[in-house]
Amino acid sequence: PAPGPRPGPPPGARPAPPPPAEDLEDARHPAVDAAVQAMINAAALSPADQIAEYEAAYETLRETLATIDQA
Repeated sequence: PAPGPRPGPPPGARPAPPPPAEDLEDARHPAVDAAVQAMINAAALSPADQIAEYEAAYETLRETLATIDQA
């Protein structure tokens, strides 16, 4: 038997390329950037201190997302 059509998206349907890096700068949020940096810095801390940093970053991210949803 001849092979049938291949599964997948129809020809020509491709995701758009990511936006240029300079466009991403406008989409950044200072609180999110600070939370991400805090998690990066936490790698140098003891495990107990890392937990506190991760919990604080989680809370910041949660609050930030909540304010975005309200806008």
